[in-house]
Amino acid sequence: MLWVLACGAAAFSPSLNHGAASTQRLAATLDAPTTSTRAPIFTEVCSQTGITLSRFMIEATVANPQLAELESIFSAIETAGKTISNLVRRSSLTGLTGYLDSGNVNVQGEEQKKLDVITNDVLKNALKFTGRMGVLASEEEDAPVEVDDDVESRYDSILVERTAGQYVAVFDPLDGSSNVDAGIPTGTIFGIFEDSNAECEVLPDGSIVDECLGKTLQPGANLVAAGYILYSSSTFLCFTLGAGTHMFTYDEHIGEFVLTDPDVKIPSRGKIYSFNEANCQEWDEPLQKYVNGVRTGTGETSTKYSSRYIGSMVGDVHRTLLYGGLFGYPADKKNVCGKLRLLYEAAPMSFIVEQAGGKASTGRTRILDINPTNVHQRVPVVLGSADDVSELLGLYGETDKAGDIYQEE
Repeated sequence: MLWVLACGAAAFSPSLNHGAASTQRLAATLDAPTTSTRAPIFTEVCSQTGITLSRFMIEATVANPQLAELESIFSAIETAGKTISNLVRRSSLTGLTGYLDSGNVNVQGEEQKKLDVITNDVLKNALKFTGRMGVLASEEEDAPVEVDDDVESRYDSILVERTAGQYVAVFDPLDGSSNVDAGIPTGTIFGIFEDSNAECEVLPDGSIVDECLGKTLQPGANLVAAGYILYSSSTFLCFTLGAGTHMFTYDEHIGEFVLTDPDVKIPSRGKIYSFNEANCQEWDEPLQKYVNGVRTGTGETSTKYSSRYIGSMVGDVHRTLLYGGLFGYPADKKNVCGKLRLLYEAAPMSFIVEQAGGKASTGRTRILDINPTNVHQRVPVVLGSADDVSELLGLYGETDKAGDIYQEE
């Protein structure tokens, strides 16, 4: 449970209804999938600062000693998020818009923008310098990156507790970067896996040893933490440690992320669907039937839904978390595996949505149950309100999967 108590007359947040009595507590029940992780408990909250991310993580690690090292990791993510937010907001002024003059192309064949490379370095270095990472895998890197650790040589005169290599981080440093020049919301997506033997050896020919890939290619069900940072009207940080989904807003006046939406719960039904409908004639028949149903009001609820699509996963998922409905990037005849990457986009977002009470699927399979076969593997994704996803899955269940565009390996 998450308990919150205001320590002053002023309300902590518009989303929290604090009573006047100093002993009143606000409790939020967690209906997310059962985990061994406990949500932090706050018996007192300052009305001037609220619950900052640093305090939240301190309390979370007190409640879950096994997650103690995540505190420094989230501190690094916080710093990287603030830096990237500033880079994005000032990009038109500092000449960081547009593509690299060198015409660099990443492993997916996508031409890299200036901010793709810069933000990748910012987040990669922030995580690397925590001393807690063994492997880093990014959209902008061809293969998992080894994290060198020379802590023992730097402090050879004192006893150093060796903790490096315990975690594997996967991330997309700037999702939706193609939208930056137009001022459309962008974001960072990250996931953290735990593995006490995470080491990544790069061979002389540049190939990666199988053991390294084995540490990186884990199903989403193994995630110990996942989150995103949205760069929009405000900078939002939303994440889960496996005990509910919590949303923070960056307060520039105090330089801190402040908890504004504890224990986010996605509505069981929404009234918004979010797909690129330009491709609708190229989708699976069950998905076409579902979208036509909610568009015309002939679906299960007999309610017409509105269509909202930004084209930036973080922005679309953020709205879906708050308002409900369905977001998806499905397979089509041109992109038979969809376009979203399983390891560092689909899986982390699915973990967040499930912890908020929603569902995430390919149409046939729960996203978090898929075992990745390569770092940049793509999968179709539909996620959002539990009842909306279930309605779509029911339509898929009425058809033979042999007719699907996406065929699971």
